[in-house]
Amino acid sequence: MKQITKGLTLSALLLSSLAMASTALPGEGVKVQPLQSSLPEEAFQSLLVSKLMGRLGYDVQPPQEVDYNVAYASVAQGDGTFLAFNWIPLQDNKYEQAGGDKVFFRQGTYVAGAAQGYLIDKKTAARYGITNLGQLKDPKLAALFDGDGDGKADLVGCNPGWGCEGAINHHLDEFGLTPTVTHKQGNYAALIADTLARYQAGKPVLYYTWTPYWLSSELVPGKDVVWLEVPADAPDGDKTRLPSGKNYGFAVNTMHIVANKAFTDANPAAAKLFAIVKLPLNDINIQNGLMNKGQNKPADVERHADAWLKGHQALVNDWLTQARAAAQDNSAG
Repeated sequence: MKQITKGLTLSALLLSSLAMASTALPGEGVKVQPLQSSLPEEAFQSLLVSKLMGRLGYDVQPPQEVDYNVAYASVAQGDGTFLAFNWIPLQDNKYEQAGGDKVFFRQGTYVAGAAQGYLIDKKTAARYGITNLGQLKDPKLAALFDGDGDGKADLVGCNPGWGCEGAINHHLDEFGLTPTVTHKQGNYAALIADTLARYQAGKPVLYYTWTPYWLSSELVPGKDVVWLEVPADAPDGDKTRLPSGKNYGFAVNTMHIVANKAFTDANPAAAKLFAIVKLPLNDINIQNGLMNKGQNKPADVERHADAWLKGHQALVNDWLTQARAAAQDNSAG
């Protein structure tokens, strides 16, 4: 009888330890495929999520780099597991066209307060009284920003396929600026490097950018450059006007983690993590600034992510505890 009891006790202990192991690593044996945009500065926010998933036991694969449209389609189909750069409202069309809430899991806000808009150098703004994008309908003012000799302002804009591409083209058309302003497209990083060189040479600059991005720590709004408002009669002015009353043509965005819904249905720990993880916008600015100063190799970004996780250990542990609890609740149910 004692032997039977002892055997039962050992079995119970074994089952208990297996249960504890499964709740500590609820993702064990489950493959995860992160997707990353072609923008190097978004690698940091994606890698943080991948590392957290790894701590839950998930078998996280190296990220696949794709453009935004492919990213949404891939996650919708289950070829990719998650992406960490869903912008609301900038990428609403991409989200909806790929299937929306029927195919995607999206809860919580990963990054808040992402601004975007048009800027010019402060010196030119002050000298010519330029405060509004609509003023560039004046060919003389537009010509100040002409870098290729065609008489039109060169507005450094977005890569083809980015959400901001359509918004910029819409603004130029809507505000009657196409005769005097050219939307310069190509490789954004290369165009911005040229813009920075022009500024440093004392020449006028006109460009679109967003935060978080390293550029705003090099050309500081209010100090080196100024935001341009858009014409007061903008049809969507109510949606894009800030609490300060200023209107830069774009609503302040939030960024979200978007995952394949079938995956999160089967993996409550991952779903919980995606819903609660948060990254301060300024932390991205700081990391992007390090990349701009030469720390831009994959090993550098990895080091930055590890340092962030170590520096926020208590917060990270709380996220992981909540994620494991979600898995346990689900298995108990």
